Amino acid sequence: MKMILAIVDDTQSEWVSRALLDEDFRVTQLASTGGFLRGGSTTLMVGAEDELVEKALQIVRQQVPSSDDVDKPNATLFVLNVKGFKRV
Repeated sequence: MKMILAIVDDTQSEWVSRALLDEDFRVTQLASTGGFLRGGSTTLMVGAEDELVEKALQIVRQQVPSSDDVDKPNATLFVLNVKGFKRV
């Protein structure tokens, strides 16, 4: 299992979240700021089975416009290994 952290601009977060939810991914949104996007941003936490990670990343890429400026990305994506997952 993997945890995807997608840091996106606030203006894109609703579109990205909705697209992921429409494909049955569970999404948790965290308001965030910092050096990655230098302004209002949202961190989306998405848990995904290994075989669904690429699908989730593709959904995020489709919803976020590509940036020509490498110093100012429109999204920053992290994929982390998750040892366990439980819902209570």
